[in-house]
Amino acid sequence: MRLKDKVILVTGSTTGIGEAIARRAVAEGAYVVIHGRDEERGRALVAEWPERATLAIADLADPSAAAQLIESAVGAFGALDAVVNNAASVARSDLHSTDAAFFDKIMAVNVRAPLLLIQAAYPHLKRAQGCVLNIGSINAYTGEANLLAYSVSKGALMTLSRNLADALAYDRIRVNHFNVGWVLTSNEYKQKLADGLPPDWPEQLEPQFAPSGRILKPEEIAAASVYWLSDESRPISGSVLELEQYPIIGRNPTKKGE
Repeated sequence: MRLKDKVILVTGSTTGIGEAIARRAVAEGAYVVIHGRDEERGRALVAEWPERATLAIADLADPSAAAQLIESAVGAFGALDAVVNNAASVARSDLHSTDAAFFDKIMAVNVRAPLLLIQAAYPHLKRAQGCVLNIGSINAYTGEANLLAYSVSKGALMTLSRNLADALAYDRIRVNHFNVGWVLTSNEYKQKLADGLPPDWPEQLEPQFAPSGRILKPEEIAAASVYWLSDESRPISGSVLELEQYPIIGRNPTKKGE
C-alpha cells in the first residue's frame, strides 16, 4: 500500500476526478476526507469506507471553509499529510459575458480556496513533511474562448503551485501540479449533452482530440496522483505535469493516417 495511513483531504471528491482520487487513495491505505456540496453522495461514499473516510461539506466560495475543512481532517484523524486541491468551478464565460462578480466567484473557488486551504494546512503539513497536489487544467496555457475566467484561474493556480513549491521548500512541504486534459467525467458528459452533442458523443470524437480513440478516464488521473502523494516522489517539488495524450506546447496536430 503506497499511501498507508496517510491522511489526505481531497476537495471536490463526491464526483469525477476527485472521487476517483479518493477511491484510489483509500485502496492504497490512506484515510480520506471527502469534500463536496452533495451531502447525499458524500455520505454514500463515506459509508463504503466507514473507518477510512469522513465527510466535510463546505462551499469553497466562503473564505471560512478552508479552516473548517482542515479542522475536520485533523479532528477526524489526528493529522494531515496531504491536500489535493481538485474542486473547481468550470462555468462558461467569454470576454463579453464575464462580469466582475462572475470573475470574482471563479477566482474565489479555483484560486483563493486552494491558497487558503494550504495556508490553514501549513502547520500540519510542516509537521508531517507532507505535500500538496493541485489539479489544474491544460486551459492554463491559453484556454478556450468560452472558458475565459476558468482558464485565467487555472493559469493562476499553476503559478500558485510553483510559487509555494519554492517558498515552502525549506519546510519540506512539497507542492506539485497536474494540468489535466480532456477527461470523461459524469459532469463533462452532461455538459456536452447540454452543448448539443448526441448521447454517444464520447464514441464520435475526432482523432485530433483523442488520438487513442477515447479521452482520459478519472481513474487514470487518480493512478498518476498516487506517486505524487506518496513518499516515492520525495523530495521532488514544483513539478507541473501535463496529463494528456498529446503534447500541449508546440503541438502540430497530424491528420489521421499520416
